Amino acid sequence: MKFDRITVDPQQLNGVPCIRGLRIPVATVVEMVAQGMRVGEIIDAYPDLEAEDVRQALAYAADAVRERELPLLNSG
Repeated sequence: MKFDRITVDPQQLNGVPCIRGLRIPVATVVEMVAQGMRVGEIIDAYPDLEAEDVRQALAYAADAVRERELPLLNSG
């Protein structure tokens, strides 16, 4: 997938992936979704965002972890 709304600039937030060159990290948007916020609520909090930005942030995060093993807490 082409991520045309995700930017990485070493001069901005130390190269953290952001939305469209804004100082809004992808991780911030993904965390808001994880906390149960709806797209409209996220846009209310960050009026420069668009619904497609939120969708691409989620897709980018999914792609970033697809091939990585993350530590999980064992329940047993």
